[in-house]
Amino acid sequence: MTITNPSKTIDIAASRNWQQSSVISLFDEIIAAESSIELVPVSAIENIVDDIPSFWVAKQHLCKLMQVLKHDLSKPFDMCFDLSAIDETERQYKSSSAADFTVNYHLRSHQRNEDIRLKVALSAANKSIDSVCSIWANANWYEREVWDMFGIKFIGHPYLCRILMPNTWQGHPLLKTHPARATEMAPFTLPPDIQDKEQQALKFNPEVWGMKRQSGVNGKDNDFMFLNLGPNHPSVHGAFRIVLKMDGEESVDCVPDMGYHHRGAEKMGERQSWHSYIPYTDRIDYLGGVMNNFPYVMAVEKLAGITVPDRAKVIRIMTSEMFRILSHLLFYGTFAQDIGALSPIFYMFIDREKLFGIIEAFTGARMHPSWFRIGGVAQDLPQGWDKLVREYVDYLPKRLDEYEKMVMQNALLKKRTVDIGAYSSKEALAWGVTGPGLRATGYSWDLRKQRPYSGYDQFDFEVPLGHKGDCYDRCRVRVEEMRQSIRIIEQCLNNMPSGPYKAEHPQTTPPDKSRTMQDIDTLIPHFVNVTWGPVIPAGEVSMFVEATKGIMGYHLVSDGSTMSYRTRIRTPSFAHLQMLPLISKGQMVADLIATLGSVDYVMADVDR
Repeated sequence: MTITNPSKTIDIAASRNWQQSSVISLFDEIIAAESSIELVPVSAIENIVDDIPSFWVAKQHLCKLMQVLKHDLSKPFDMCFDLSAIDETERQYKSSSAADFTVNYHLRSHQRNEDIRLKVALSAANKSIDSVCSIWANANWYEREVWDMFGIKFIGHPYLCRILMPNTWQGHPLLKTHPARATEMAPFTLPPDIQDKEQQALKFNPEVWGMKRQSGVNGKDNDFMFLNLGPNHPSVHGAFRIVLKMDGEESVDCVPDMGYHHRGAEKMGERQSWHSYIPYTDRIDYLGGVMNNFPYVMAVEKLAGITVPDRAKVIRIMTSEMFRILSHLLFYGTFAQDIGALSPIFYMFIDREKLFGIIEAFTGARMHPSWFRIGGVAQDLPQGWDKLVREYVDYLPKRLDEYEKMVMQNALLKKRTVDIGAYSSKEALAWGVTGPGLRATGYSWDLRKQRPYSGYDQFDFEVPLGHKGDCYDRCRVRVEEMRQSIRIIEQCLNNMPSGPYKAEHPQTTPPDKSRTMQDIDTLIPHFVNVTWGPVIPAGEVSMFVEATKGIMGYHLVSDGSTMSYRTRIRTPSFAHLQMLPLISKGQMVADLIATLGSVDYVMADVDR
């Protein structure tokens, strides 16, 4: 795909962020479909500032409402985008409809290009609610996570067990009563008897997962083999265990087992100031760099009512697309390596090093620069930045042309990836797949196009699509996305606005350090912002970006303090791995390795 129209003039001042349509029409449509459902719009005190229609619903009406939204509307909601919870016990600014806990359901309709948020209040005395797994298949893992983190029971769930914490863990980490730091807990020890208990808890019991040990009519003909792939196998791309149920060399079923990389990222958000949490976001998808900062700072800016300067918007877009290239190059090389081609990754690391050199010149760091700030970026672009970027924009397309012949046109790679690990658009939406994994099926949905943010509506680029949704198409889409990222970066290069690189917002954004030596009125806001951190108005917000692996988002709840009351991170890889039992069924182990590589997940992104 050739880069066209790089000289397009960008008027970033004319950009407009996407906004959802009226809440009233959706409310009326739901009530018309099922009048017995009682929907209560959220109250003003909750201050939900993201324009997503949000309603309280009684838990006895939840499943009926889900059926209406998925099946009875003219343009139904086709994806359970996220499912999370909030411990409301210490919250000051909360609705009269709230109780001790709130379970949030975030649904999306791609036909409407609309979302809806449903809230269900639960009391501490009755922390149970009906499972929606029978309606939304991908709710399975989300409900397990809510039970793991909050102790909320989902009635009718096929197997409600821990998913991120060890089975032997005591308590539920996201409760406000649970310690947030290791120093608040007893010193860790592992005597022999406890070690034996932990080892015993890791044993896999097929019957618990509804699996049979033997095949045949009477279940006595052949023994299935249960094979551990991981958690330290190089082809699982991280600390990730997959228990495979094998019939000979064919995979019949599998159970993904994650949590080895869990670091309590959401819990940390409750103890860090709004500014000091930014470095933690870099480590969610540790290959995404500043792309991880993007939805977080956008969410805080929305809560605080901050207008980001045009120059900062374009700098953010340019550096985000650089990290998209960095992530996709690593995927490209490791995917080829998983298939058996060892040379490409060494060439692609050279390309990554050249781009990391530019990132380092901009930010002073490489993989985790923590460079975005509330209101803009940490500092302005250095002198000569344009020369560095232009050299790379001219350099990479030629390298991608070489890789096209080396990798994508390689007959052995095609034989290993075409028609392998395929799924349809309908299946992708049912399991919450976003990003290249969805577009590989031929479904054109890119947040930068459908819901432009930060000025993306002013840029000229295309959305690459596949048509089979197999391993080859997932790779093809990412390869073409790199060409489109170069196209966007070149437009940033040719149209970089002048002006400030961060907002003039003394309540949240520290002024330039150089000015603090000039007058006390600048020194005091700088000191307060850096030490205590800003006080963000009470409210709720969800913000999302088209990240390297799919749609990443933050749902932030502020209670009017210097720290987040609740930080929810919606990552793409968590949803994508839940599809493994579906797409791996009937595969050989070698095919599974290709499928895993094509999903392009990061375990830090899954486990948080």
